[in-house]
Amino acid sequence: MSSGINKVVLAYSGGLDTSIILKWLQTTYNCEVVTFTADLGQGEELEPARKKAEMLGIKEIYVDDLREEFVRDFVFPMFRANAVYEGIYLLGTSIARPLISKRQIEIAHETGADAVCHGATGKGNDQIRFELGYYALDPNIKVIAPWREWELQSRTSLIDFAEKHQIIIEKDKRGEAPFSVDANLLHTSSEGKALEDPAVEAGEYVYQRTVSPEDAPDTPTYIEVGFEKGDAVSIDGKPHSPAELLTALNKFGGDNGIGRLDLVENRFVGMKSRGIYETPGGTVLLAAHRGIESITLDRGAAHLKDELMPRYAELIYNGLWFSPEREMLQAAIDASQTHVTGSVRLKLYKGSVSVVGRSSPYSLYSEQLVTFEDDAGAYDQKDAEGFIKLNALRLRTLAARNAQNS
Repeated sequence: MSSGINKVVLAYSGGLDTSIILKWLQTTYNCEVVTFTADLGQGEELEPARKKAEMLGIKEIYVDDLREEFVRDFVFPMFRANAVYEGIYLLGTSIARPLISKRQIEIAHETGADAVCHGATGKGNDQIRFELGYYALDPNIKVIAPWREWELQSRTSLIDFAEKHQIIIEKDKRGEAPFSVDANLLHTSSEGKALEDPAVEAGEYVYQRTVSPEDAPDTPTYIEVGFEKGDAVSIDGKPHSPAELLTALNKFGGDNGIGRLDLVENRFVGMKSRGIYETPGGTVLLAAHRGIESITLDRGAAHLKDELMPRYAELIYNGLWFSPEREMLQAAIDASQTHVTGSVRLKLYKGSVSVVGRSSPYSLYSEQLVTFEDDAGAYDQKDAEGFIKLNALRLRTLAARNAQNS
């Protein structure tokens, strides 16, 4: 077909779906394809993706290790906000998409491609996240979304296409997969098929990064996480790079059964979906960050952050990482982190994480003020009477009016 598209950068995993998309692009658009595979810490060997792309005749192949950039420039800024979607989801899939979009656009510019392509379906959030990222970074880029264009609407039709074009199909891909999995250094996400009925408990086989809390050690694990300006920088006094630190926290959390979530969420496209998430390191990190903020943030700043957080989280969930409103919120959040420095001691035990100690050179906590012993005049308790009466003034006025008119 004549489409004006000569070269496409494909987000390529090496799996069945994106291998079919690769061939479909070649046959449908008669164009050159550049493959891009991102290492975000999903825990899989990525060289097979390179070899498979080579077998399919691809000349320009990118396999990029983005783990440090992912944690440093995307995960950590999000955790400065303590962001959770709908009160519980730590946004592991959502926060990975803007980085993939960013790198795809960079590769498109490097290679002279005029289009980018993703493998997200027309029912999910990822199509929105990818494409909002693309257009924010290059308003003139052309976007190809095969699941919204092609007629391959079933697993059988996909396999038939693969066999027709001699695309290698792993044996375990020939049947219906029990569920789909997306993974990166922050989390794993399992959805669909065997997990679609929200009334049925997910089997233990679904979980990949965490032991069952019942099988976790019978003695607690204690760790100390160090922070500088809102970002975690060390564990038990040992400095780590961002990706190294999250990897270590994943091990601590996973070994103690921490970070499992069975969630029915509201997708941006309008439907509800059920997902099983594992975010062991992120769950530990969130508890630690809130712990250090509890002694370093002023009450007004802390409460304002908590008010802004749901909006910030929703922006990330909806794919608006590159929007001006997210950047405005990020600037405010980052400004609040100037003195969020110190260390937090955590107790990890059978699926739970608890803050059991916190210290900071910038602590606002004063033992002299809160003590039940003699505070040597640091706080005059008589001052509380006027404070209470002033705050009660409107309540007393309302009560008097209501009594007069009853």
